[in-house]
Amino acid sequence: MASRASKLPTPSAPRRLRVPFRTALLIWWCIWLALLLFFFSGVQFSIGPIQIRTIVLNTNFIAEFWPFISRGVLMTLQLALVSIVCASTLALLAALARLSRVAPLNSLAGLYISLMRGTPLFLQFLFIYAALPRVGLIFDAFTSAAIALSLNYGAYMSEIFRAGIQAVGRGQTEAAYALGMTPWQTMRRIVLPQAFRIITPDIGNQFIAMQKDTSLASAIGLGELMQLARQAGNPRQAFFEALIVAALWYWLLTIVFSFGQSLLEKRMARSDRHQEQG
Repeated sequence: MASRASKLPTPSAPRRLRVPFRTALLIWWCIWLALLLFFFSGVQFSIGPIQIRTIVLNTNFIAEFWPFISRGVLMTLQLALVSIVCASTLALLAALARLSRVAPLNSLAGLYISLMRGTPLFLQFLFIYAALPRVGLIFDAFTSAAIALSLNYGAYMSEIFRAGIQAVGRGQTEAAYALGMTPWQTMRRIVLPQAFRIITPDIGNQFIAMQKDTSLASAIGLGELMQLARQAGNPRQAFFEALIVAALWYWLLTIVFSFGQSLLEKRMARSDRHQEQG
């Protein structure tokens, strides 16, 4: 009887340690943040012929004037909140005008959108604050900044509103008409509530962008975050350090609002799933 050759066990490949994605993501965030901090550490050293230099900051200035510059955060938030409400109202009116078959309204909305999107926001700040007084329209710095931001963002957001309204199925409007609703009732009760749910994430993105664009109001002397940074940094030859303080605040506000927006989107997604299941 032929003897069977014994089978040698094949060596098993070593198992690789798999790091969960969230853990790896956190580790890499810490690495990049550490490198960013190192970039502003002021350390200088050489690796052979390569010179490594990092930025030296005046930490005494930052510690002394951080509270003063931070006072502008409240003005920045106030300006952004007022402007986003006004911009949303203008965007809705412009979107409805663009969708209407009334030629004067449609053409006026088209001119407004083209003009606001075709000129720089910085120019609009200066025009409203410095040029309108020539025709008797005099506004203070806060009002001028709010008008400029509202007009500019209203023009861009009007396309978002128009897309949201057009995204609602035509069958729903036809069903509303069959139930005897007027066009205005259909728009108010059927179309707009659904359109707002569709465009809410985009409105959040616009608000996040707007709170950074409030920095342009420093050009007309409004005491917001950037203006106070200039007031603190320019006379003391520490403008870069003052900008760092302002940048950290803008970054922090963006993180907070982005987190709030993500929570809102998740809540809306859960609400949509509950309605589908119901």
